[in-house]
Amino acid sequence: MEISGSTAFYAGLSSIQAGQNRVDQAGGHIANATVERSVASQSSDTQVNRMRAVDRSQLSDIASDVADLSVGKAQVELGAKVVRTADEMVGTLIDTYA
Repeated sequence: MEISGSTAFYAGLSSIQAGQNRVDQAGGHIANATVERSVASQSSDTQVNRMRAVDRSQLSDIASDVADLSVGKAQVELGAKVVRTADEMVGTLIDTYA
């Protein structure tokens, strides 16, 4: 008897990968924004005034990136639960019908 891969198992793995990608991207955006702010602190007054206008728009971007970190974490956790449940169900089916 051949047991094919469970679609729920692969859906869980896909969810884990998507969550990891979301966390990686959001973390990268936050890190880049931090670097840009430190460069602004070493600039002249004129450059700092220009950067302040950019900083205001980046604040909302940082807030959305922090939210993406939380969403990515939840996505990975839920994907892991789906994988665990799919794995338990395969074991149950095999024991029941063996």
